[in-house]
Amino acid sequence: MNSFFKFTLSAVAFLLLTGAFVETKAQGVLNEVLNRMGEHNKALTSLKTGVKMEKYNSQLDETDVYEGKATYLPQKGKNAYVRIDWSKPKEESLAVINKEYILYQPRLKQAIVGNADSAKGGAGVNNPLSFINMSKADLKANYSIKYIGQETAVGVSTWHLELTPKAAGKYKKADIWVDGNGMPVQMKVTENNNDTTTVVLSNIDKNSTINASVFKINYPKDTKIVKG
Repeated sequence: MNSFFKFTLSAVAFLLLTGAFVETKAQGVLNEVLNRMGEHNKALTSLKTGVKMEKYNSQLDETDVYEGKATYLPQKGKNAYVRIDWSKPKEESLAVINKEYILYQPRLKQAIVGNADSAKGGAGVNNPLSFINMSKADLKANYSIKYIGQETAVGVSTWHLELTPKAAGKYKKADIWVDGNGMPVQMKVTENNNDTTTVVLSNIDKNSTINASVFKINYPKDTKIVKG
């Protein structure tokens, strides 16, 4: 066996072993991240956070940016209560309770009501906190999950995961950036038409006391009710 052939075999063997090691290590990290996310999900009793959402339209090559504050309250055995009060570019308030939403638009003197699962979209209707509400079992049941690497997001070290839905849906993949406590602090959803929605959380306040009445949106009696 000549030296070149020996070198080639050694190089191939090294690459295969290295690749197997890297894959095994990545799987180990992924399991650790999912475990932390599961523990975080169990321990989280409430959340208040600043939220910035960027919606990119791939056909128009335009990005709309929304800013506001969100309140989140998990419900045992039910979907979490969510309220988002947008302040930019316009004032709107969204509340989602048991998949039923109300989007109040004061400038139009109207409130849109409907089911969140069947909503056609829009900045107010989409729930940017959806991945926080998923348990480890939910994630593994509904997504093929890939560990991308360790990255800095919102100024902290995070694990970047790529989630591909196992069933065909409205989007083809989601990327989430998870901090050391197991909380997703940045999320990006890529739709089938390559439009994207990116959500960044800031000034996070966990496990403070929140009254369920916070999620009731009060609006004037002359507000027009529109079915969404």
